[in-house]
Amino acid sequence: MRQSSAVARGRGSCVGLLAGNVLAMTESRRATLLAVLLGTMGTLHFLVPRPFDRLIPRALPGTARTWTYASGVGELGTALLISVPRTRRLGGLLAALLFVAVFPGNVKMALDAKTTPSKIVAITRLPLQWPLVAWALRVRDGRD
Repeated sequence: MRQSSAVARGRGSCVGLLAGNVLAMTESRRATLLAVLLGTMGTLHFLVPRPFDRLIPRALPGTARTWTYASGVGELGTALLISVPRTRRLGGLLAALLFVAVFPGNVKMALDAKTTPSKIVAITRLPLQWPLVAWALRVRDGRD
């Protein structure tokens, strides 16, 4: 696998390089990477549901586990839609909406964090949600 010249020279942050590499990708690769990300996270909702259960606001009706499984299904379905070129536009839109919809759970995680390191990680993660929304919309629009 070829490294970017910035990585090879030891410059640039991981997040910056990832964002730059996602923007530099072809439309198909960008969509595939987003589908893999969503598919992986959706699968984890079923394999290791407990961390996701803690993100579910108590105000929602039903059990946290039900919401965890439902959001896992949503992520897997969205990944599938993005994987198929014919449904990619709808999948990109649904991915953007999904990233906005899970933001309250990310806020809850930041508020509920018990240790300083976990609070720092949770708070730092919040602004990273918006590049995911932009990425999904870019996939929706099929822009290179």
